[in-house]
Order: sequence, then structure tokens, then C-alpha cells
Amino acid sequence: MATPAPVGDLNRRFEIPGIATIVDGRGGLPCVRVTSPRASGEIYLHGAHVTSWQPAGAEEALYVSSKSKWQDGTAIRGGVPVCFPWFSTRAEDPRSPAHGLVRTKTWQLEGITHADHDVTVALSTTFDEASRKTWFGDFHLLFCATFGEQLRLELIVTNHGTSTFRFEEALHSYFRTGNVAAAKLRGLNGTVYIDKTEAQREKHQHGDLVLSAETDRIYRNTLATVEIEDPAAHRRLLVAKENSRDTVIWNPWSDKAKGMSDVGSGEWRHFVCVETCNIGDHAINLPPAQTHTMTALVSVGSI
Repeated sequence: MATPAPVGDLNRRFEIPGIATIVDGRGGLPCVRVTSPRASGEIYLHGAHVTSWQPAGAEEALYVSSKSKWQDGTAIRGGVPVCFPWFSTRAEDPRSPAHGLVRTKTWQLEGITHADHDVTVALSTTFDEASRKTWFGDFHLLFCATFGEQLRLELIVTNHGTSTFRFEEALHSYFRTGNVAAAKLRGLNGTVYIDKTEAQREKHQHGDLVLSAETDRIYRNTLATVEIEDPAAHRRLLVAKENSRDTVIWNPWSDKAKGMSDVGSGEWRHFVCVETCNIGDHAINLPPAQTHTMTALVSVGSI
């Protein structure tokens, strides 16, 4: 596990006074805190994990659990976890950590820029001896989070090795809802999905998606923007994407949430995951010296 530089050293290199500063966040984990006229936000070096984005004049867009464990070696519950090089349980070895190798790593802060009223934070991580014990790829990841009127998230994967490697990837975004049962998700009509709550059965989406029970679905071959209409919060969230062929929709609902120690009581009502992914048959084959970029773009509107 890499040790982050002291916060004081990071601020001397990267701070933009009045706009972006590095602080000791929850659990003492280093965090870049953004406060600009257009938006505020937070991203942790732990997992390159975005935990807040609040456009000016709007409510917080991301859900983070009140019971999340803020400590090395443990994933943050909520926000935007980065999943790589596999999604969910690893098929080749179910004992491997869920959702890959990087969401509990300490990433390196590469830079903070302020342009056109937006603030971009760039973090990176790469293969090391620990990752090579589990997965062979000589990868380099660059994650860029741009905080402004929109939230732009870019995961850039580069193959630094001499062999092609195959990987899955996901931006496992948790979006805050006033009442998930009253929300409608649009943009998936007519697509095929895999229902993980019913033994991986293949089904077809007809019309809007309204959640009424545990939901864990992989929507296949969809490039569409997903709209979360949330009447309880009087707003809509739009989740657009680039270079992503899958969208995962997830909520544990009441019974499963009770067994999750890092989800607060009743908090399942107040989020839905809309995840930008390339998984399963759509995993990426990346040749040596090549780069792949997947992007999610989030915006907020009223209803």
C-alpha cells in the first residue's frame, strides 16, 4: 500500500488558494476539496474516490453512506468507486477482492487545474508487485475528475507492457435520491439486460425503469444517456457516457441492505447506482503502448 505524501507537501505543490486544497479527510485520509463559484466537490486519494459533487445552487448529487468505513484497505461506500481490472466477483478467482485492484489503493495526485471556471483533479496509479501477484497486466491508470456545472469523470487506461491484456472497468456511481421507489429511470427502453437477481436471466426493458425490489441489472449494448427523474427531490440527473457499452443499475433494497454493515439504516431509499461500464463480453482488449478512455458526464436539472 503506497503511503501518500503529507498534506502540507501536497498543498505546496498543488493547492489553488480559494479553489482547491488538500485536507485530512474522514478517517484521516487525504482528500482534495474543491470550492469554486460553479461547484464544490471532494475526491480522495484513497481509490481516486469522488465523494461529493454539488453544483452551485443545487443539492448534493452523490450518496455516501453514514456507515462507510474510512480506512486503508476498505472501500468507501458510496460516491464513485473505480472498478478495474474486473467488475464484481472475479470469474477466474472468486477469492480476489471484489471490483478489482484499485478502489482501496492510494493513488498519486498528479495535478489540479482551474480553467473556464471548472476544476480538474488528476490522479494516477500503476501496476506494482502486489497487483502482479493477482493480475498480470502492466497497467497505468489516470483518473480525471472535473468539477463544474457538470461532473466529468474520465478513466484512462494505458498498457505499459509487451502483451495485450483484457480488462473490465466501471465507474460505480451512487446517485442520491429523495425516494428511490418514486424515481423513474429513462433511456434504457428496448434494451436487453442480464438480471443478476434471477440467475443471470436475459430480459428486455419495456418503458421506464421503476425500482420496487432489489435490483442488479447489466444493460447490454447501450450507449444511451440515463435520466433519473426524482420527484421527491424535485430534480433530474442525467448520466451520459462515452466509450462504454454497458450500464449497470443497482440498489440492494431493504432486506439485503440490512445485512450490509456499511449502509446506514433505511439509506437504501436514498440512492440508485447508475454505473458506466465495459464488462463481460464488452471487456477491453488493450494492445501494448495503447490507451483506452471511458467517460461519464453527469448534469442536474429541475422538474
